[in-house]
Amino acid sequence: MGAGKSTVARVLSERWGVAHRDTDDDVEAAQGRSISDIFVDDGEAAFRALEKAAVAAALAEHDGVLSLGGGAVLDPDTRALLAGHRVVFLQVGLAEAVKRVGLGAGRPLLLGNVRARVKALLDERTPIYTSVATVVVDTDDLDPVAVAARIEEALA
Repeated sequence: MGAGKSTVARVLSERWGVAHRDTDDDVEAAQGRSISDIFVDDGEAAFRALEKAAVAAALAEHDGVLSLGGGAVLDPDTRALLAGHRVVFLQVGLAEAVKRVGLGAGRPLLLGNVRARVKALLDERTPIYTSVATVVVDTDDLDPVAVAARIEEALA
């Protein structure tokens, strides 16, 4: 969260001349409502099921740059689907993540103490992200163009 997944993916897709797809956008388009509304109305489990289906469909149909929501790789089936793909983990430190997400408006997992929630999410998810990633790029103090350049270097 706050690492710049969608923004960096758009930069890379433009540089490489390929399409960009974002599974969070896919879920919102299919449901006709925001992720926040899905969380509030149906709960996290319902959103995760929609997310899992969106990732599976995108991996089967899309051959450009794909950005996943921050919780997508928590699902073991999704991790299995990512095997064999180049997966980039955009690592962000706690202070930088909190600065980037602000008060967490529109981010249902950040309700309450934003700093404490971001720390808990980073602590929980970082080992999973690194286990799935073929490349890890530290995004702290970098703009999206610089992050994209680091990704290109790492994938070269």
